[in-house]
Amino acid sequence: MTRNRMMILLFVAAVVLAGCAKPPQMEIDAAKAALDASRASAAEYAASSLSAAEDALNQLNAELKAQEDKFALFRNYDKAKELSMAAKAAAEKAAADAEAAKEAVRAETVSLLESAKTSLTEVTEMIAKAPRGKGSAADLTVLKADVDAAAATFAEIEAALAEGRYLDAQAKARAANDTIARVRSEIEQAMQLAGGRR
Repeated sequence: MTRNRMMILLFVAAVVLAGCAKPPQMEIDAAKAALDASRASAAEYAASSLSAAEDALNQLNAELKAQEDKFALFRNYDKAKELSMAAKAAAEKAAADAEAAKEAVRAETVSLLESAKTSLTEVTEMIAKAPRGKGSAADLTVLKADVDAAAATFAEIEAALAEGRYLDAQAKARAANDTIARVRSEIEQAMQLAGGRR
């Protein structure tokens, strides 16, 4: 009788232990949800943080697989729980890094756009005052066309900013600034040459 009781108690203990060794599903789901939520913006604005979060989730998946491959009585999900929380934290960091980078790009783009608008006014005045001589009228027409093309992108930049396409807006704002700066440099060189000939 005592031996039978002992066997029953051992069997019950084994069943209880096996029942306790379950994957921390809530934590796993939370980690996956956090990574999914961060993916869209982090892919564009915080690729390295997103990669770290994906690595953390891969470590969690490897640990879950390792435990699944063990006999039920020997499974232990303590490490999986820790890895779940680490993966969630990494995903949340990726989301936060993406938002910070996104805001930095937006702020830089707004600044670039304002700079381009100011430079456009100055360069337009320089073109109007530039010396006209043999062949220079054609050059000035080309430069004016370049400046007008840069100015035409201002509306596109503002639209991209309004739609949250900050990287696109930033690229266009940089290109507009570069074009206007190049035109300014060419006009200044022409003015210096004209002044030197007097």
